[in-house]
Amino acid sequence: MAVAVLDRSFSSEYPGGSRTEGRQLSWKRVFVQTDNGSVLGIELERGENVQTVKKKLQIALNMPTDESSLTFGDLVLNNDLSSIRNDSPLLLKRNQIHRSNSTPCLSPTGKDVWQRDRSGPIEILGCSSPSSRMKQLAKDVIKAIKNGVDPVAANSGMGGAYYFKNIWGERVAIVKPTDEEPFAPNNPKGFVGKALGQPGLKRSVRVGETGFREVAAYLLDYGHFANVPPTMLVKITHTIFNVNDCVGCKSKVFCNKSEAVSKIASLQEFIPHDFDASDHGTSSFPVSAVHRIGILDIRIFNTDRHAGNLLVKKLGPGADNFGEQTELIPIDHGLCLPECLEDPYFEWIHWPQASVPFSEEELEYIAELDPVKDAEMLRTELPMIREACLRVLVLSTVFLKEAAAFGLCLSEIGDMMSRQFTAKEEEPSQLELLCMEARKWVEEREFFLPDEAGVEDDDDDFTQFLLDSEDDADALEPPAFCKFGSMKASSRNPLSKLDECDKEEEETEEDEDDDILTSALPQKIPSISKLSSSMKGLGFIGKSKPYRRGVPKGKVTGRTNYSGKASEHQSGSRSANELLPPSASFVKLSDMSPKEWSAFLDKFQELLPGAFRTRKHTARVGQRPMPRLGTSCQF
Repeated sequence: MAVAVLDRSFSSEYPGGSRTEGRQLSWKRVFVQTDNGSVLGIELERGENVQTVKKKLQIALNMPTDESSLTFGDLVLNNDLSSIRNDSPLLLKRNQIHRSNSTPCLSPTGKDVWQRDRSGPIEILGCSSPSSRMKQLAKDVIKAIKNGVDPVAANSGMGGAYYFKNIWGERVAIVKPTDEEPFAPNNPKGFVGKALGQPGLKRSVRVGETGFREVAAYLLDYGHFANVPPTMLVKITHTIFNVNDCVGCKSKVFCNKSEAVSKIASLQEFIPHDFDASDHGTSSFPVSAVHRIGILDIRIFNTDRHAGNLLVKKLGPGADNFGEQTELIPIDHGLCLPECLEDPYFEWIHWPQASVPFSEEELEYIAELDPVKDAEMLRTELPMIREACLRVLVLSTVFLKEAAAFGLCLSEIGDMMSRQFTAKEEEPSQLELLCMEARKWVEEREFFLPDEAGVEDDDDDFTQFLLDSEDDADALEPPAFCKFGSMKASSRNPLSKLDECDKEEEETEEDEDDDILTSALPQKIPSISKLSSSMKGLGFIGKSKPYRRGVPKGKVTGRTNYSGKASEHQSGSRSANELLPPSASFVKLSDMSPKEWSAFLDKFQELLPGAFRTRKHTARVGQRPMPRLGTSCQF
């Protein structure tokens, strides 16, 4: 029984063949990826369900599917597929990660599989209406592939990345397969050891899900404000992609690397440039470009904005005070929108441009941001994005809007979101302290009923939850993040910092300070203290197991960008558990019921003005934070 997929093009002008003549059009098509990277396009008729998909996978890939679950982001599909959009990427996860000796190879290679999936060389996934620019980019790549213009692999970085060209041999796109990310099953650099869906390079970003975030950053860059290159999620087929030899697979029949391989990947337009920000002094960067990228980074809670993923293009002599005119292009957003608050990394935080006040245009842009609409847009365009990530998006956007309205500059906002290190211990950021206080306030007032939350309170001590680094079955569960933990036990309550700030604030002349601050604020920016009233419909459900943190034995740095630089690798073993950097989460957002979440946002916004006043007072008395060492993954 063949699992045929119609060769569908994006529009009538696309190369790649038309629908099969005389054949009734299907109900919908899905692209199913196994947790080791195998991808198969399946066309469904009305009435076909999850069991149908699993049966077709079992026949096409010669693999058992009885002990597997079909998932779509947070959603575990029981049987009905009516809510799944056409061309959605689904993930088939084994319920147990142990592989017996009799388990067949699940490699996505081989003629047998390719003959059963006759979709086009590139299929855009998840996007309801691709722009003409993205369609043209895909069309150029398809034309080059059909004319024998081969892509080339990028040597730098920890993950697999490939430059695809047009028919003239010019680089036009960079493709990053989800199953070749660091620690993913088919990583070409040796960084393997995790199945898709497990905690990855950042423990709050799962293996195989960075591509979704790349697309999300582009979609959130309204009006090309921050200059993010066009990015889309695709199913792409080519012989260049990497497939590692199967563990415990004696037969090499399905590991023939000369055959075409289908991958789910992010495809981003390649932007010609002169160098990246690490090769050039920051004085040449326009203030507006730094501000716009910083605004995006704060909104998406970017945990990896280092100089290597800021491309620089020379434009000629500049008119501002920061040197020659240059254009900045931000790339590599795979580690944004984490599932919990952790330590972001903003390379620009100590650049002089970040201390310049926002312009009226930038303040207007920030004021018009609507985190509720942002979350709904991502649910529509990328429904596989997890709800925990959307909560982080909402929270960080609210924080940005209130901080900008209060008169804080970019560096001050970024610093309040960043953690500090004292005696080799990581301390919660000011943003996390506010969240901890708001979460504590909600819990003390018991704003929810046990059946409404869907979980019962445990008697366990929540003072510290550790993230799991064990390669066991628990690692496949959605990660839970601690309420009030730290990386190491400390006798000092982190919330005491808030009390100290309150006492210090009481000692100042509040009325005089408020008058000064109020007069300095832009009057056109409205407060959004009532924003949470429109968020009461935002529901995020689910609670999961905590992870126990392991101690890494090697330090990882690496880079997957356009610069072509040699990457720096780790010292020591390449075991996934050892290479994962330590990370603590001091407050979790994902387990709150809708009622809790709404109350939390109300209290959070209530706490913000006091925190901003304290920040302003600290800056006036000269108590500026010390620059901290970078913790970028450079991924």
